Amino acid sequence: METALRDDALTAVPAGFELRLGLPWIRSMPLSSVAGLAVEVDGVPVAAGLVSVVLGARRVPADALQAESGWWFIQDRLVLAFPQEISAGAHAVAVDFTLMVPYLQAPSGSALVLPFHVEARLAVRPAVVPGISRDVA
Repeated sequence: METALRDDALTAVPAGFELRLGLPWIRSMPLSSVAGLAVEVDGVPVAAGLVSVVLGARRVPADALQAESGWWFIQDRLVLAFPQEISAGAHAVAVDFTLMVPYLQAPSGSALVLPFHVEARLAVRPAVVPGISRDVA
């Protein structure tokens, strides 16, 4: 899970900032399996209604991912976008969410739902640095 928030994950953009989140699971997952995205920056929660997900040229509210048909591939980064500025320097960033794993069964007989919490101290980057990972589209 330490690669879920890499050193280059936090980027300032003209419309605010973006956070690139790696999938902390062993297999690619449908976007519809992601729920409950919650983000904190320096201990301050970002209002849920302000979090959107960039999917190619579209921005989707984070709570609308269950309606998406795309996939979050293991090597890709899910881009979370925020319409507020972020100051330069390093910030403590934390992300919480759940993954519904459709191919694993919970004791109740329903699909297994796993909670995830990832955090890192990240420096704001002025631009996206090209790398081997792509953004989820």
